[in-house]
Amino acid sequence: MLDHFRDGCGVFGIYGHPEAVTLTYLGLHALQHRGQESAGIVSSDGQRLSIHKGMGLVADVFTADVLKRLRGFSAIGHVRYSTSGASTFQNAQPIKCMFRGGDLALAHNGNLVNFHSLRTHLMQKGHIFQSSSDSEVLLHLIASEGREDIIEGLMRTMKLAQGAYSLVLLGVDFLVAMRDPRGFRPLCLGRVDGSLVVASETTSLDLIGATYEREVMPGEIVVASRDGIKEFMFEGSVPVTRCVFEFIYFARPDSIVFSRQAYEVRKELGRQLALEKPVPNADVVIPVPDSGVAAGIGYAQALDLPFDMGLIRSHYVGRTFIEPEQKIRHFGVKLKLNPVSALLKDRVVVIVDDSIVRGTTSRKIVEMVRSKGAKEVHLRISSPQTRWPCFYGIDTPSKDELIASRLASEEEIAKAVTADSVGYLSVEGMYKAISGKPMNTGFCDACFTGKYPVQPESSYSPDTERGRDV
Repeated sequence: MLDHFRDGCGVFGIYGHPEAVTLTYLGLHALQHRGQESAGIVSSDGQRLSIHKGMGLVADVFTADVLKRLRGFSAIGHVRYSTSGASTFQNAQPIKCMFRGGDLALAHNGNLVNFHSLRTHLMQKGHIFQSSSDSEVLLHLIASEGREDIIEGLMRTMKLAQGAYSLVLLGVDFLVAMRDPRGFRPLCLGRVDGSLVVASETTSLDLIGATYEREVMPGEIVVASRDGIKEFMFEGSVPVTRCVFEFIYFARPDSIVFSRQAYEVRKELGRQLALEKPVPNADVVIPVPDSGVAAGIGYAQALDLPFDMGLIRSHYVGRTFIEPEQKIRHFGVKLKLNPVSALLKDRVVVIVDDSIVRGTTSRKIVEMVRSKGAKEVHLRISSPQTRWPCFYGIDTPSKDELIASRLASEEEIAKAVTADSVGYLSVEGMYKAISGKPMNTGFCDACFTGKYPVQPESSYSPDTERGRDV
């Protein structure tokens, strides 16, 4: 496993299309990078909701026979990587329930930071939970707060729920897209054959031939039904704090995120990194694939240096494998990456990647490159030092496990990962690459600065919420 943060989930929805289930299946394929632990689809035929979900990748969970059984003109789907709740079938999404307004299903991307107090409050009122996921808390809130109709429940939920939630809801005869008032996680709208499409990223729209229209605005509720499309806005006022790591790593590079193409932003991050942290005697720039490719191109272009794929990634590594009894050095990394000797021998090499988390993988990559005869190995990172954990839907280690939190300087980090030097992009440089201004223009950068826009409850821990060791 490469040493990167992981996003929690991807969501998809479509209303009023005869091939809704098939298009949802394809949409989830385009979001597979956002979660590989479980996948699920709920469909509506106008009379009832049908559900199928399971552990594993989209192609493994949904066979042709399963897709045939999921009939309907509307559907929502979900791919998951656990950040709140254990990696179990019970926590796979979408979550489906019955309430006084009829059948309802929910798919959620994000994390609630007041999850415990909300769950305790609901349980004291008699609510029964079947999972340890904060997404089920959202579903209970929406159902219980919607005394008159679903919109009332959504509005009240928006006032009570603290944290990140971009979600899609499916009823028998309606579909809802909703984004938290701070807009932590992305959610976009499109059209295919006149039908509304909702997705975490525009790559889903591209795959099914849908036209991108716009983002779901922070604090916006979009409802599709037989009455057409209706839009509602949260009446409260809070600052927008979009996740800056969507630009750096999470979103697929071909996605439009927060109204910008992720690939172009990453190239600009690389260019800015080259201005701040050049290697004067460098012979070649190589990226860590696939995360460092765009930034590596930008870095090389800015300094007029050769760019080469000096590390080749295997795209056929499954989630499980049999380790050899005989110890092989860097076995885990070698499963995914292998250096190209001819590009490295007797050269001063600059390795570009998007981030360093624990530092274990970075060290192995540096040592692999050096073992192929590189004269010097310099590591350049197209983001600031990651010193703080995330509470808003991203899988992060504890603060003590983050190498930039434990070590005080780039020199110490370089020594730890056995590089000749390590250079990070500054926070100001990051924002200059993103917006053209060296200042925060509406993003959450807590993993770099420790400035959390929404404080988690004292009982909240990213380690315990995942239900497993990181």
